[in-house]
Amino acid sequence: MTEAAELLPIWDRALGAYLGLALGDALGATVEFMTAREIAQAYAAQGGVHRHITGGGWLRLAPGQVTDDTTMSLALGDGLLRGQVLGRPFDTGLIADAFAAWWRAKPVDCGNTCRRGIARYLRDGSLQGPPNEADGGNGALMRNLPAVLATLGDDAAFERVSLAQARITHHHPQSDAAVLGIGHLLRRQLAGADAEAMARHVADWVAAEPDFRFERYPGRASAYVVDTVQTVLHAFTRHAGFEDAVVAAVNRGEDADTTGALVGMLAGARCGAGALPRRWLSRLQAATRQAITDQTGALLALARTFQPR
Repeated sequence: MTEAAELLPIWDRALGAYLGLALGDALGATVEFMTAREIAQAYAAQGGVHRHITGGGWLRLAPGQVTDDTTMSLALGDGLLRGQVLGRPFDTGLIADAFAAWWRAKPVDCGNTCRRGIARYLRDGSLQGPPNEADGGNGALMRNLPAVLATLGDDAAFERVSLAQARITHHHPQSDAAVLGIGHLLRRQLAGADAEAMARHVADWVAAEPDFRFERYPGRASAYVVDTVQTVLHAFTRHAGFEDAVVAAVNRGEDADTTGALVGMLAGARCGAGALPRRWLSRLQAATRQAITDQTGALLALARTFQPR
């Protein structure tokens, strides 16, 4: 078997994860900050379910436009790839520079904790703030996909880079646990783990981190990282199909762009890019699709370059 043939399944799953993240982001942004009841009422003519990428929402997005979940992920990927070009692999300062450049470009949205962390970096050059109870949001978790792709095959690098990028803006134990836990889950899915193996891993992780227990789902989908993880695991484990899982998550409302993005990431890795819904992909803005496709290939190449020999 040629190297290209061996890499094809990983490529399909990795691209599925990245495009899936953007699709969930674009779908969920329309109903962000709405409650589940408000969504059901607003979409009563469609059976009470929001399932089409239409834009709008509180950000007044164009159809297929994404939010900070996707654009900040792309910024992280840019920082990682710039490190490769400059001979400074996985340099946290370059990642922080990429976040600062993203912020200066006036993104459509930026969470308060991300804004505060980037402003601190620009002010004093520090690559992490002190532990802060206010840092327990999902902003570090939502953007970590490029760190997973860039470190495939290297467990230690995955954990080091994931925590470094996270703590530029979020320094909180539950944020750290979520970034690593969801990251490990994604790594297993990218490696082709079957449903039984994934279920065992989820169960083992939640047993080790009981804050994230989602049996008897509490029903909260806020930006607090515990609520986010519970919603993501609930939707991902109960719906085998990509579309069903993402729709289930975003129709919980609240921080729907992020829960949709994270479920889309995991479910996209499960099904692969080739199985993503065509009608959703056709709505995603072409520049976003191209940027994700280009960056996925470059990050996988970076991972091969720095794999332990």
